Amino acid sequence: MGRKKFRGGRKGGSNRGDGPAPYRAYGEIVKQNKNLENFYNTALPFDEAERDQFWDALKRELPNSFRFCGSKGHALAVKRLLETRYVPEITKIERYDGEPVQPPEPVPWYPDQLAYSMNTPKHVIRKFPPFAAFQKFLVSETSVGNISRQEVVSMIPPLLMDLEPGMKVLDLCAAPGSKAAQLLEMVHTGEEARIRKFKESFGETKSQETGEEGVDLSVDAGDDGRATGLLIANDADYKRSHMLVHQLKRLSSPNMLVTNHDATLYPAIKLPRHPDNPDKGQYLRFDRILADVPCSGDGTLRKNVNLWRDWQAGNALGLHITQVRILVRALQMLKVGGRVVYSTCSMNPVENEAVVVSAIERCGGPNKIGIIDCKDRLSSLKRSPGMHQWQIMDKSGRIWSSWGEVQQFALTNEGQMPGKVSETMFARPDTNDCSALPLDRCMRVYAHQQDTGGFFITVLEKKDEFKAKPEAKTQASTTTVVNSNGADKAEVEAKIEIEEEKAALGEPTDVLPTVGAKRTLDDEEAESKSDVKKQRTATPPSQRPETQPEVTTETEQAPQEPEVVEVNPEAEPKPKNNAQPDRRVKQSDGNYEEPFKYLSPDHPVIQDIQKFYKISSRFPADRFMVRNATGEPAKAIYYTSALLRDILVENEGRGVKFVHGGVKMFMKQDAPSAEVCRWRIQSEGMPIIEGYVGPERVVRLTNKETFHKLLKEMFPKFIDDDWKKLNEIGERAREIGMGCCLLVVEPDGSDPDFSERMVLPLWKSFHSLNLMLPKEDRAAMLLRVFNDTSPVINRTLKESAKQEAEAAAADAETKDEVLDDAATIDETNGENRTSEHAGNGDVNMGGAEVEPETTAN
Repeated sequence: MGRKKFRGGRKGGSNRGDGPAPYRAYGEIVKQNKNLENFYNTALPFDEAERDQFWDALKRELPNSFRFCGSKGHALAVKRLLETRYVPEITKIERYDGEPVQPPEPVPWYPDQLAYSMNTPKHVIRKFPPFAAFQKFLVSETSVGNISRQEVVSMIPPLLMDLEPGMKVLDLCAAPGSKAAQLLEMVHTGEEARIRKFKESFGETKSQETGEEGVDLSVDAGDDGRATGLLIANDADYKRSHMLVHQLKRLSSPNMLVTNHDATLYPAIKLPRHPDNPDKGQYLRFDRILADVPCSGDGTLRKNVNLWRDWQAGNALGLHITQVRILVRALQMLKVGGRVVYSTCSMNPVENEAVVVSAIERCGGPNKIGIIDCKDRLSSLKRSPGMHQWQIMDKSGRIWSSWGEVQQFALTNEGQMPGKVSETMFARPDTNDCSALPLDRCMRVYAHQQDTGGFFITVLEKKDEFKAKPEAKTQASTTTVVNSNGADKAEVEAKIEIEEEKAALGEPTDVLPTVGAKRTLDDEEAESKSDVKKQRTATPPSQRPETQPEVTTETEQAPQEPEVVEVNPEAEPKPKNNAQPDRRVKQSDGNYEEPFKYLSPDHPVIQDIQKFYKISSRFPADRFMVRNATGEPAKAIYYTSALLRDILVENEGRGVKFVHGGVKMFMKQDAPSAEVCRWRIQSEGMPIIEGYVGPERVVRLTNKETFHKLLKEMFPKFIDDDWKKLNEIGERAREIGMGCCLLVVEPDGSDPDFSERMVLPLWKSFHSLNLMLPKEDRAAMLLRVFNDTSPVINRTLKESAKQEAEAAAADAETKDEVLDDAATIDETNGENRTSEHAGNGDVNMGGAEVEPETTAN
């Protein structure tokens, strides 16, 4: 997973400098660890030559890598700039030592070569100007979401999901979100072409594209070509769940939800009752689930240099139980025939093969869960098979080959067991149903195979429904604990597990379907200790404590029974017009989230928006929602897919912790008159609604220089003859009514740098136009299309500053003049301050000028 944070971390000097191994420029961490080397020299099946390659690779600095994001067509367009503008300049560099400079190179196994890796030393990058230009390109495109800076091996798990349009997908441990972004792109595969074909079939638009004759409208065609699938990205840490929002919002998907739950107890998601069987509840089952679980992270030794100092066997042993719980929960929520991809950035079999075997065993064995062979996927990727036999190192550094050895040790040591070692961590004996699992179908990627980090991936398929077996008691948790009500802890946990499974299967339950969100007794005990709390929750490794605390299930006091709430489904109030109860959602951890409330299609604001923009009746008007307790539009209106709407409405007030959902479609805007709609289209919502806006609110642009002028200059004027300077859009801009309109950029294809069709929000005021783009988007387009890095021109601010200076000079010259003159100067200064205020972000109440969005939010 590549997200482990150990003592010191990056803030404390985790360095990636250019000093020779085994030292770094600052911190001087020696790349040696006796227990680490002893364990992997014993555990991994390498001969002497390959073992040397393995350790040499781990001691080298990790190459930089990135991938191109978004729709395939857009990603290929941005990639072409790298190949034609930056790589040729880098290859021309002549180093003083005569060594050639290696430019970024495509990762051979990544589809369409949309991922790149670069192994150039930092001192070379800092020395030569072509790298500075390339760095600006990377930073610019990353800021707007067109490039993801991502470790190469972390790109593998989503590519093995076999995800198809229309599928429901869950990423259980998603932060910071690079893999979730890959999954979201797959959810929307082919959507743009399908939508265009559907609109053509209804005569609403003419194709501006070529090569789409082969579009299959039978694939995910249930919503006029719009994607009907779903991605839920979850993280146990509240702050990191908001990191997910920031990462994924840039993809502008109405099919994405962010939740904040412990992955070991992810709650069942309720769906609307089926009209043919209204008495039986329905719950969401997923087609695909990614369980990229918290791990010890020793596959990231190349970038987390502190691991050489901090690695200890207990890190992995303490996570084994949590990893098994996450994988079992994932398999419970899966459809029959669905797939779970389990992955870690650890090389330790206790976190990998041992977890896979334990989860399959708990879920009914190989008749219920199968391991998929992926050797035909990513054929250029070098990999090693999973292991059938492995060894375990305990906290003290002793190595064990079987559970039998551990038991024999206990017999001769007065029952003393090795710390944190349990039976589920070992390969199963021949008498066990899971002893013959095809673990060679699991995938191990080592650093020396293709100059990457280390990773483990396996793909599991659910063959049949199952009832998960109770978790095996370990030596550390054999003590029976009785709660204050006299109930046995195991009985309470068993009841919770049974009711949770029934809820996930859509069967009637005695408790809320969100019972899974409740802590088990072990959780409550662990959370009484702050260090254990951080380890027990499924927080990704980069947010765990600086040194790994030991996980234990031993208790110090009798815990309280978890709250169980009985529900009568018939007694639940049914909200009217898709509205939810008037209350703010309080998380169990004290965090607050505004509720999601949907607007009726008959709402006056929706009616006004539809009338002003002449929105086609084919665009669904029942998917607009707001996020406030009143349920009335205040600042923003969001749009979601139909499935997201159903999920948010059905699960309101049920304890499911939704953090984000939907795309910001409209923002409230001061307007110059009552005839102008006060709701402008947000840039992130433009790709969704653009094909349904009437021609009355559309301006079409074909000239590259005209586009450059609009990007470069804020508030270009069109009074008197200035409109002629806007070339082909000048006359249209003068005639169109004030307010927000759509700028449709349709290049003729003659210029490869100006070939991509775009639709952008444009604001028409009394005397000027302005592209309503976030500043980073404007800068990125200028660099991408025009290779222009000079500052944007804001004539309004320049004129204001000039007038202020002139007024100040006049004021100094006339201090001793009559009061009438002084009053005139004061009046002029007041006007200038108003103009400057409007130009710096606030909207002039007369609607004369409108500053663009300052962020993508």
